[in-house]
Amino acid sequence: MATTKAESQPQTIDLNSLPTAQVNNVKNQLTQELQHLTTSFSQLKQAQVKFRDCANSVRDGLQKGEGTPILVPLTPSLYVPGKLASTDTVLVDVGTGFYVEKTPSAARDFYSRKVIELGQNLQDLEKIVQGKQGNLNVVEDVLRQKVIAENSKGGGEGST
Repeated sequence: MATTKAESQPQTIDLNSLPTAQVNNVKNQLTQELQHLTTSFSQLKQAQVKFRDCANSVRDGLQKGEGTPILVPLTPSLYVPGKLASTDTVLVDVGTGFYVEKTPSAARDFYSRKVIELGQNLQDLEKIVQGKQGNLNVVEDVLRQKVIAENSKGGGEGST
């Protein structure tokens, strides 16, 4: 679907022209978006750490010989004893429960690419979070000014 140039541009709103309740709604929406983005950021960071750990496991684990006792992860918190069957190939989890047999060097390359890709995504997301945080700060300042102005109007009228 084609978009016009006006549709692709971000919309700007003069917050001073909005009533206090609407400014408060904008603030709440930005706060929720910021919380969601922050959660996504930490999940991406955790995934990056896991991929880095996987690359290290391939590198360090295969230095042992075949038949070496190892712990095999079934879940993030459940491991079962096993023996290293082969150092020629490893199974790589490529997502959604699918595993691919790769050579150790191909597995390390796969995990390194994932770490780099997630690093780039984290940088992009960090810029978005900083922009949203700046927007939230502006909205909070406007809201604070509106509340002070309303309180001073209300206080001035009632003090006769």
